Amino acid sequence: MKTTAVLTLVTALLTGAPAAWAQFPNAPAPKPTTTAPPAPSAAATTDEYKKVAARHLYAAYGPLVYKGKLPSLLYGVAVVETQLDASGQVTGVSMLRPPSGPGVAPWIQEMIRRASPFPAPTRLGATRFTEIWLVDRGAMFQLDTLTEGQR
Repeated sequence: MKTTAVLTLVTALLTGAPAAWAQFPNAPAPKPTTTAPPAPSAAATTDEYKKVAARHLYAAYGPLVYKGKLPSLLYGVAVVETQLDASGQVTGVSMLRPPSGPGVAPWIQEMIRRASPFPAPTRLGATRFTEIWLVDRGAMFQLDTLTEGQR
């Protein structure tokens, strides 16, 4: 076994993280934006706000958004619940259905947290919504709300 593989295994065992996480990339920083928070959302329903949140994530991580129809076999599919306070700050991220791909769940959770603040859900106040994340092996994603479908 190579030294790096041994080191990865030992680190994973000591931290309690599965060794397979090392195979999926760390969550990237979102695309730099101005220091001003995003414009508030006028969405009146959770379903309307989901589209706002999905567009916010696409804008933050544009280079990682899979363009076109996704392949028929995906590396990870997750159902994620995101909780926001009235100002759009992420207060919680829960995996309702974790993806089977190793390392995908923490990658998704960290991307959501780093994209905070989201547009303030002014008409909803503090809110929570679910989204289905579709992730390929190359760490590209689409959200079900804005998906272009599968081949």
